[in-house]
Amino acid sequence: MALGSAPASGKKACCVPETVRSAPHAVCTSALQDNIPSRAVSYVDMVLIGPGTYRIGADDSEVHVADGEGPVRSVDMDAFWIDRYAVTNRQFAAFVAATGYVTEAESEGWSFVFEGVATATGKKRRLRGSVPQTPWWLPVRGAQWRHPEGPGSHISSRQDHPVVHVSWHDAVAYANWVGKRLPTEAEWEIAARGRMENFRYPWGNELLPDGEHQCNIWQGRFPEENTREDGYVTTAPVTAFPPNGYGLYNMVGNTWEWCADFWSPDWHQDENALTRHNPAGPPEGTDRVIRGGSHMCHHSYCNRYRNSARTHTTPDSSLGHIGFRCASSAVAEL
Repeated sequence: MALGSAPASGKKACCVPETVRSAPHAVCTSALQDNIPSRAVSYVDMVLIGPGTYRIGADDSEVHVADGEGPVRSVDMDAFWIDRYAVTNRQFAAFVAATGYVTEAESEGWSFVFEGVATATGKKRRLRGSVPQTPWWLPVRGAQWRHPEGPGSHISSRQDHPVVHVSWHDAVAYANWVGKRLPTEAEWEIAARGRMENFRYPWGNELLPDGEHQCNIWQGRFPEENTREDGYVTTAPVTAFPPNGYGLYNMVGNTWEWCADFWSPDWHQDENALTRHNPAGPPEGTDRVIRGGSHMCHHSYCNRYRNSARTHTTPDSSLGHIGFRCASSAVAEL
């Protein structure tokens, strides 16, 4: 296992340092996923989004062109279900209790924690190595989903918060167990927009309508000071803040969310049937897409708490600000 490096662009820096883990562990994780029994899907706390033609992408002054946020385009979609909330610590704990699943962070013995909240500050708890241009990300021994800030922290009072320190593989394993899957990137963005096409955020174009916070992001001077004006330092409960037009909560801010797709900055810019009808991303790649931004996002750095914003990391990466929600295809008659 080795620590990855962050890209040179400051606009990416606060988002996700990449974790490069050993290939044998990836094989073990895959095998464990295959052995997890799948349950019948329950549509409780899911929202059905009907079939139709939807507009996704953006071309306004806020977009990161290199990320491939554009072009604005129409996609034809079949109906699908998506979770109303991100998967919580309580839900993930039930999965672990039923299956004995061990996350990648647990198996490897460490995960990335933001320096401003890390509880394991002793030298023995920090691994050697650093992440260029992102010194606020610490590789902390013992940091995992049960101990989000490292040893000494616990989720006992955060059962209704989104689970974090879960890799893409971990998220897929959970989704398989509940009979669901991860949403495609197109499904995620359609859901995030909440029937409001061509708007920057799930609630409109103003970040603070009437001065009210609508999501959990960083306030203050990143990374030195978080003024906590929205009420939270790290994650918020999955029910925090008003839902969007579909009744979905925290589609932006709080935690990044894994999507099913391989990452590409330009695959979707080729106008063809694969990119315009139920697009599911390129057929191959290395990194996986994450969407929605997190409680660490700030306008001066990543500014990716917008409907169209997108970025990526390796599927074995786990950090204190990445979670997920699940989706399910709908039967044709719906």
